[in-house]
Amino acid sequence: MSDKTDEILFERRGPAGLVTLNRPQALNAVTLGMVRALHAKLDKWARNDKIHHVVVRAVGGKAFSAGGDIRNLYDWGRSGNETWRDFYREEYRLNAAIKHYGKPYVALIDGIVMGGGVGISVHGSHRVATEKLMFAMPEVGIGMFPDVGGSWFLPRLPGEVGTYLALTGARVGLEDARWTGIANHGCPSDRIGDLVEELCAATDVDAVIARHEIWPKHAPLARLQPDIDRIFSKAGIEEILAALDAEGDVEWARKAAAAMRRNSPTSMKVALRQLREGKRRTEFDDCMRMEYRVVERVMRGHDFFEGVRAQIIDKDNAPNWRPATLAELSDEAVGGYFAPLAEGDLVLES
Repeated sequence: MSDKTDEILFERRGPAGLVTLNRPQALNAVTLGMVRALHAKLDKWARNDKIHHVVVRAVGGKAFSAGGDIRNLYDWGRSGNETWRDFYREEYRLNAAIKHYGKPYVALIDGIVMGGGVGISVHGSHRVATEKLMFAMPEVGIGMFPDVGGSWFLPRLPGEVGTYLALTGARVGLEDARWTGIANHGCPSDRIGDLVEELCAATDVDAVIARHEIWPKHAPLARLQPDIDRIFSKAGIEEILAALDAEGDVEWARKAAAAMRRNSPTSMKVALRQLREGKRRTEFDDCMRMEYRVVERVMRGHDFFEGVRAQIIDKDNAPNWRPATLAELSDEAVGGYFAPLAEGDLVLES
């Protein structure tokens, strides 16, 4: 019993609803069509008593999903086509639906997972990562901010680790993903196929995953956490950079400062406020409504389009940010990204 599209495949196999991300040539980047199809299928399966749990996997062997369909978002925004609004509205609604899903939702994260790919995995009940995992939230490097629920899950990682990941775009592997809780299970990459087959033949999801469980021995970020907490708890981006510089030739701090200085000043200030606002929120849906306020302003601004041009289109890696410096960006300007929208907040399904 299957229902297929070109970009995402659906199949009912035993007690499982099996989802396969099927854009390997684009590292399974998430399109509007994929968002719509997945949300519709999740709604249908939620009402189907024969479906006990959902399993999400990807083809290609390199990436679970490297993000959202950035090029289409760029083209829509540049041409005045407001389909980008549909994308973000529906993507954020999907993120919320996954977070609140009433059945086990098992994401098998084998390879790269960033941005939009994080949004369809990290909010699930079971997040199974392999040794090939490469997780990052690099949005501030293209003039965006860590959305898809980043304002909820990043501040809830240990200490200030989420702030560090958001502001630097640092990449982490299985060890750090397990330690932070980004992934709550591990499985060898060469056993993912076996895991899928077993999940499609049994209803005890936890027992099946436990048979394949691997436990990484150490997490590099755990050793750095005291220093990360001390530095990334500073009041503002300028203070964080000064504290990183004060570490001298400590390699991780030097790399973090260099990464931040390449990023959009606006995106970093927005992201820092976003995470601190998110930490105070008690409801996931409130974070998604806040993120939609922000993305409406970002997509009507300059830096996202300049960041995509520099990294993806022209590939000159020389973005011309506006404003170009942190000092030119006032607290009032940052606050404007979070102000209520004239048409009201994003409506999420209950």
